[in-house]
Amino acid sequence: MKLYNESMNTIIALVPMRHQSQRVPEKNYRPIAGRPLYQYILTTLRSVPEISRIVVDTDSPVIAEGVQRVFPEIMVLERPKHLRGNDVPMNEILAYDTTQVEGDFYLQTHSTNPLLRSETITLAIKTFLNHFPSYDSLFSVTKTQTRLWDQLGRAINHNPSILLQTQDLPPVYEENSCIYIFTQETLRSRRNRLGERPLMFEIDSQEAWDIDEELDFSIVDFLLKRRKDS
Repeated sequence: MKLYNESMNTIIALVPMRHQSQRVPEKNYRPIAGRPLYQYILTTLRSVPEISRIVVDTDSPVIAEGVQRVFPEIMVLERPKHLRGNDVPMNEILAYDTTQVEGDFYLQTHSTNPLLRSETITLAIKTFLNHFPSYDSLFSVTKTQTRLWDQLGRAINHNPSILLQTQDLPPVYEENSCIYIFTQETLRSRRNRLGERPLMFEIDSQEAWDIDEELDFSIVDFLLKRRKDS
């Protein structure tokens, strides 16, 4: 049974973007497949009817100027100086953002997920609202079926003496950082976007590709160009 009417909820999309990147220089505004990286996720979010407002939190004058010029309806929040360090937890940045823009629910994603589709975000929102408040938050995951080991050489998800085909292994799930949905109350009380009862939302591995290294940038560039061609 649906507990919440989607049309009555205010859903704020939060997209934090740093000016500097430790592994991929100028990553968030670097051109990829013909456009600055950050433009892909903002274009996608604009196509999600369930989202009431999009907010970019950034310390980058390059990104702020570009967003205001290309996406004038999107709100730009200048990140306070005390939240700009590389060691500042993302949950602290989100806690600040939720005090600046009021909403019933908050959806956070990243500019480094340019392959994420608007239909997938809509489905995640609908899935969450259909299960709230039984589940108090949502995070996206990617399913994998492969033999995993910990740092001490111990099998995590399989018995080494029984060589099952990988497709027969019990699946495990990787948090892929594409979508988080939560309330301000959850974030404030736990200092975490994941509540006490988080719901996992599965996304296909190709769509969930996250740019974290130079190799990722090259692969996603290829996939974006292929998507355009098709």
